[in-house]
Amino acid sequence: MIIGLDVGGTHTDVVLIGQDCILRQVKVPTDPQNLLDCVWTGLAEVTRDVPPQDIRRAVLSTTLTTNAIAENKLVPTGMIVCSGPGVDPRCYKTNDYFYNVSGSIDHRGREVQSIDQMEIEAIASRLRSEGIRQVGVVGKFSVRNPQHEIQIRAMLGDDFDHVVLGHRLSGNLNFPRRIATTYLNAAVYPLHKKFFDAVKESLEKKGLHIPIYILKADGGTMSLEASLESPGQTILSGPAASVMGSLPFAAEDEETLVLDIGGTTTDMAILLRQVPLLDPLGIELGGFKTLIRALKTQSVPVGGDSVVRLLGERITIGPDRQGPAMAYGGPAPTPTDALFVLGKTSNGDVGAARRGLQELADKLGVGVEEMAARIFDEACFNILNEAAKMISTINSKPVYTVHELLEGYQVRPKEILVLGGPAPHFAFRLSRLTDFEVHVVPQWQVANAVGAALAKNTCEVTVFSDTERGIVLAPEENYSESVKRDYSKEAALELAFELLRKKCLAEGASQDEMEMEILEEMQFNMVRGFHTTGRNIRVKVQVKPGLIPEYKDIAQTLFNYCPLPS
Repeated sequence: MIIGLDVGGTHTDVVLIGQDCILRQVKVPTDPQNLLDCVWTGLAEVTRDVPPQDIRRAVLSTTLTTNAIAENKLVPTGMIVCSGPGVDPRCYKTNDYFYNVSGSIDHRGREVQSIDQMEIEAIASRLRSEGIRQVGVVGKFSVRNPQHEIQIRAMLGDDFDHVVLGHRLSGNLNFPRRIATTYLNAAVYPLHKKFFDAVKESLEKKGLHIPIYILKADGGTMSLEASLESPGQTILSGPAASVMGSLPFAAEDEETLVLDIGGTTTDMAILLRQVPLLDPLGIELGGFKTLIRALKTQSVPVGGDSVVRLLGERITIGPDRQGPAMAYGGPAPTPTDALFVLGKTSNGDVGAARRGLQELADKLGVGVEEMAARIFDEACFNILNEAAKMISTINSKPVYTVHELLEGYQVRPKEILVLGGPAPHFAFRLSRLTDFEVHVVPQWQVANAVGAALAKNTCEVTVFSDTERGIVLAPEENYSESVKRDYSKEAALELAFELLRKKCLAEGASQDEMEMEILEEMQFNMVRGFHTTGRNIRVKVQVKPGLIPEYKDIAQTLFNYCPLPS
């Protein structure tokens, strides 16, 4: 059995999956102030009376780090940045405790100016006096030579709880994004560590000594232990769960628009013949542009519980959510209340929903049923308009899938897959308002949790070699060694695949999950005078994202529900 858990803005969904179907599913209201209780309540309910030895793994998708960044609730963090000549890194200042220090490495990885130890010790003393416990360290060309970041880490000593080194997070040469990526990983660490400890303790108390995985933004998983080294990878794991939960039902020969309509937001994504699109540079969240690998998704503040208002005679939906629908005791009218008035749902207080919409209807001089219809249509139009903007943005640039770059490709979806609580009602109306083929994902209420449960491990490795300097390194893997002038691209690829295999196993993957492929391979000759003096080699490899092998071929049937006896 496998547990899948998805923490959404409104509900936390948990499923227990057997050999060929969903055995149990639970929905718990999400309390943003105490996400751990939501997780524990859901896990306790879904595993009730199930022998612990029958459960082999759990996969969690959490909004914890996403919310902390979006709501600017990050802990104070020290940032030490060394760049050398060029753009002043203070242009990319992340926070108040940001220090630009002397010392630089050039683009080839050669030291130009050494680190000033007294400068670093003075900064460390200042951070300690301010009670700062987390520090990020970034060098401009640390992916070519991490020497300075490692030296600064040593100079800081053992007085800090966690020190993040930028070269361990990404092999890409993008200094501003690496600064932001390092900062976020350091700043969310205490929150993620608290979550990590609590989840481990809770499961052990229940006798569940099983591998626990976290869903990443790229739709893959990593072990809970590995997530401590890069907690930023859990950012936007919720939208990634939407994609993974819809994969088995997307068309095999055309593009699909995925809409996960929740209570707070609607998460959107595009599948190209069952293959997710990838954000080529990384997540942008809370004003920070990062190098965190992610599926191409977009969240818009339109959901079933978004507040409905009148702006003159114009109906507006959201962007805020003040609580549940009035039918469930909430304070303001919502699209969900419109569904109650239209007779689409009845498991709440229909009278309260009508009273909420009546005031708006009176202002427009229309009946309450017409008001409900207008509200629901406005919500549908808002979602479609945002989807059109997303598609237009995608088509304005090269299209990247998780497998390849499609230069000049134009995305033109012909079908919509809808999941989330109100999915059937929205799907019915969207099919009337568009020319799309619209389908509801089976078990739409918990499809995200199923998607999380079935996702396999994904990771990537970048290897760089400068044969003139006689070095090959994989900074993210803390690997380097000396090589001869005849070191080849083929040797770099062989090394990259071996490091990738070790990394996947360390992050909790099984051997049969490791379907590896080349993402990038480049080689340039370095010439001095009229002679080639060496080669500059860069390769990047990955494990293909997707569903775990033993469930891949039966994924559609897994969405059947065959409940355990009570």
